[in-house]
Amino acid sequence: MAEVVIVSTPADAGSVVADEIARLIFTNPDTVLGLATGSTPVPVYEALRSRLAGVDVSRVRGFALDEYVGIEPGHPESYRAVIHREVVEPLGFNPDLVRVPDGSLAGIEHAGADYEAAIAAAGGVDLQILGIGTDGHIGFNEPGSSFASLTRVKTLTEQTRSDNARFFDTIDDVPRHCITQGLGTILRARHLVLLAFGAGKAEAVAAAIEGPLTAWLPASAIQLHPHVTVVVDEAAASTLKGADYYRYALANKPEWQGL
Repeated sequence: MAEVVIVSTPADAGSVVADEIARLIFTNPDTVLGLATGSTPVPVYEALRSRLAGVDVSRVRGFALDEYVGIEPGHPESYRAVIHREVVEPLGFNPDLVRVPDGSLAGIEHAGADYEAAIAAAGGVDLQILGIGTDGHIGFNEPGSSFASLTRVKTLTEQTRSDNARFFDTIDDVPRHCITQGLGTILRARHLVLLAFGAGKAEAVAAAIEGPLTAWLPASAIQLHPHVTVVVDEAAASTLKGADYYRYALANKPEWQGL
C-alpha cells in the first residue's frame, strides 16, 4: 500500500520530497535520481536549490522519464532542454551524468534498449519522481501500457497532446510520438514518489491508489511496488476514500521510517 502524504500546497509537497532527496544525496553522493518533467515536479526542484546549496553534487546521476520523438534537442520544450533548465543548471548537477532518452529519428530503433542499458549500468534508480496525467498515465505510458513494458517509443493520445499544448504555440506543434521509460522500468526504481496537485488530478489519483490494478490506468502499477510515497495537495486528495486513515497513519508513523 502506498504511503499517502496530504499537504496544503504544492510548495509544501516540494519541501517534503526535497528533504528526502537531500537526505539521500548526503548519505550517498552517487545517488541516482529518476527525473520527471512538466509543471508537477517544479516545486521539488525549487525546494532543492536551498537544500543542496554548497553541497557537492558532482557525482549525482539522473535519468529523465521521457522525451518527444523528432523534436530538436535545442527546442525549449524538449525534455532535454527542460531538464537542463530546471534541474541540472540550478542544482549544479554534472550535465554529463544526467541523461534523457534519445528522441532523435536516427537510431530510434535501438534508443530504448540503449537507455535501459544505461540505467542498469548506473546501478538502477534510487528515487523516481513521478507525475500523473488526467487519464492516469505516468511517464508517457498511455492507457493500455503493459506493466512489464520497458523504455520504448509510444504514440501519444490526443488527450495527452491537448494537456501538453500549453507548452507549445499550438496543439499542432505537440509531437505525436515519444520515447518513454516503461512501467516495468519505473517499477525497478527503489523508491517511487508520485506527486499530484489540483482537483483535475483527483480522480486519477484515487484510481491509482485505491482502484483496481489495470493497464487502462497505468499509474495503478504503483500498487505493485513495495516502497511508494504519494504526495498530494488537498484538492488532489479530495476523492480519496481513505484520506482520514492516511492522515492518521502519517501522524503516527515511527520517525525512523523516513519518507
